[in-house]
Amino acid sequence: MGVCEVCGNDYDRSFEVHVEDAVHVFDSFECAIHGIAPRCEHCSCTIIGHGVQAGSHLYCCASCASAAGSEGLRDRA
Repeated sequence: MGVCEVCGNDYDRSFEVHVEDAVHVFDSFECAIHGIAPRCEHCSCTIIGHGVQAGSHLYCCASCASAAGSEGLRDRA
């Protein structure tokens, strides 16, 4: 069906993820996360959950945002 853009596996159950005007093909959620999930601008971990945003900057949590100088952000409860 499609070749995963991360690992190259030609898998009959691959899937597409549409992000803005781009179409990505993956064979697993693991590859999709590796391929397109954002990374925290402070600690570089992969942001799989909500994360927090300050302007155009993305962080995994309010603590990382604060450590990077952004104030007033809270983690979602």
